Amino acid sequence: MGATATSQPRVKDVPDVYAQPTAAAQPVISGELSQYTTLRLGGPARRIVTATTAEEIVAHVRQAGEHALLLAGGSNVVIGDAGFPGTVILVRSRGLRVLTEDEQTVTIRVEAGEPWDDLVAATVRNGWSGLECLSGIPGSTGATPIQNVGAYGQEVAETIVGVQVYDRSTGTITQLDAADCGFAYRASIFKYSERWVVLAVDFRLARSALSGPVRYAELARALGVEVGDRVPLAHARATVLELRAGKGMVLDAADPDTRSVGSFFTNPVLDAAEYEELRQRAADIGEPPAWPGAGDLVKVSAAWLIDKAGFGKGYAGPEGVAISSKHTLALTNQTGTATTEALLTLAREIRDGVHARFAITLHPEPVLITCTL
Repeated sequence: MGATATSQPRVKDVPDVYAQPTAAAQPVISGELSQYTTLRLGGPARRIVTATTAEEIVAHVRQAGEHALLLAGGSNVVIGDAGFPGTVILVRSRGLRVLTEDEQTVTIRVEAGEPWDDLVAATVRNGWSGLECLSGIPGSTGATPIQNVGAYGQEVAETIVGVQVYDRSTGTITQLDAADCGFAYRASIFKYSERWVVLAVDFRLARSALSGPVRYAELARALGVEVGDRVPLAHARATVLELRAGKGMVLDAADPDTRSVGSFFTNPVLDAAEYEELRQRAADIGEPPAWPGAGDLVKVSAAWLIDKAGFGKGYAGPEGVAISSKHTLALTNQTGTATTEALLTLAREIRDGVHARFAITLHPEPVLITCTL
């Protein structure tokens, strides 16, 4: 969590209604951080507190200073076995409200702790189009701009119009426009930066009973439509949930494959020369699945690279960690009793094996806390 953004975004000051903290009234919780992560991994924190409002989030951050870690759904973090030597703030703020609306669009503000899939379900019920293909993703709304969460052809960067944040460097509450969030493939200015604390996210969605144009070929096949077609929102959501469940990507206490962070590695983005080198290295096993990007860039399937490097579904690592039996990109805590170091040992073996076979280095998608790959 060290690197910070290289450019300074434009910010709008927000009235500091958080000057009188109510956080002191919240009880301090003890326990292992593993109970707050979808991997069920992570050691103890020195102190754990709960924040149920934006005011409490800010108050706790101010009180903890540099020794604060914010944790909401815990679905995109890997926490070391040593835990966290400071205050962990459990973000449990809730709420959605309409900011503006017209015949074509609606702009909503969603509190950071609102469970993501609850939000997506609400937008589908209300006939608001733009998030339906992101159904079933675990975690909180406040985490989505950090990672620029995306799936099945949609990314939150397409609908986010602003993010309300607490700026630790100035001690003020500010509003960042989407253009200043540095959104990129699974990245933003918030990722790996300790400066910003997300308090709420503003989305602009279309008023429509139909989904956006279906962009992802796998989803189009499951829907029985052509790429570019639109379908009823509820049909899109149900189909995405079914696809994700088939890959162990929807939380299910009875399914050990869901004790994961979803995709552990990002899909590599290569330039034309790098992709041609990959094709030559893979000439004996087939064409690497890839999708065109900006300019001459190509995004390559990390799952394919992992599988073809010899790490198939169910591949076992130490202490009961394994690649999911349903999806090659997910690393799982199958027994529920593994350690973070065991998971990272498996991740390193996969990363090094892919590099040895294809000369491509895979990078982790989740944020690593007090541990390294």
